[in-house]
Amino acid sequence: MESVVQPEIVERLRAAGCVFAEDEAAVLTEAAGDGPTLWELVRRRVEGEPLEQVVGYADFCGVRVRLHPGVFVPRLRSGLLVTLAAAHAEPRSPAAAAAHAEPRSTVLDLCCGSGALGLAVRHQVPSIALHAADADPAAVACARDNLGDGVHLSDLFAGLPGHLRGTVDVLLANVPYVATRHLPFLPAEARLHEPRTALDGGEDGLDLFRAVVAEAPAWLAPGGLLLSEVTEAQIPAAVDAVRAAGLRPAVHSDDDLDATVVTGASPRG
Repeated sequence: MESVVQPEIVERLRAAGCVFAEDEAAVLTEAAGDGPTLWELVRRRVEGEPLEQVVGYADFCGVRVRLHPGVFVPRLRSGLLVTLAAAHAEPRSPAAAAAHAEPRSTVLDLCCGSGALGLAVRHQVPSIALHAADADPAAVACARDNLGDGVHLSDLFAGLPGHLRGTVDVLLANVPYVATRHLPFLPAEARLHEPRTALDGGEDGLDLFRAVVAEAPAWLAPGGLLLSEVTEAQIPAAVDAVRAAGLRPAVHSDDDLDATVVTGASPRG
């Protein structure tokens, strides 16, 4: 099937503006089980649906993440969040890790979308106790497909189990951080096929970040770490918010990923 349809698929994708038409054609062909299915996938992609939603998965940080239509697509730059979170979530003792016994790190993936971040961290540190939460029922359903148990329908912290309070060692909060006035300038794939609630961060992009930071100290364990992605321009305001909440701020960047992460460390007590 590939040798027959590949040139025409590439031509259609290129005409639709797909920069990496050859690579996308290969992905679509692999995902399709037969000719009619392939052409349906091509049609959806040509009409602007994100490739990852069309084929139903995204490859991210060493894991394959299942994706449902309308759910936020994990970005490659979020790999910095995964790297930092996994480093902090390493088992506290080699013996405990080998025995799969306590103590182990509790990781919370807040505003989890598909659950990609938590899934990637668990891939690197299998011993973690992982919880995830999102306010969007579609995202929660998708995250449950990826993570299994421990996924909660929750508006930030409001719907989380009470027993997590004060126990979270790693709080991944990849909250929306696009300023409202910048939404019209996002690529059409995001604007038209991802929920606005997963993109819109308010006037300066930090509304949800501030809300999370304000409540985070009550949920973090002693020595726990909050991590959130921001833009370079948002660093000063984000650091101020972290410091005001009583957490120790730090800024991490990766030029290759074009990523910036602000962290807030809880006192060790």
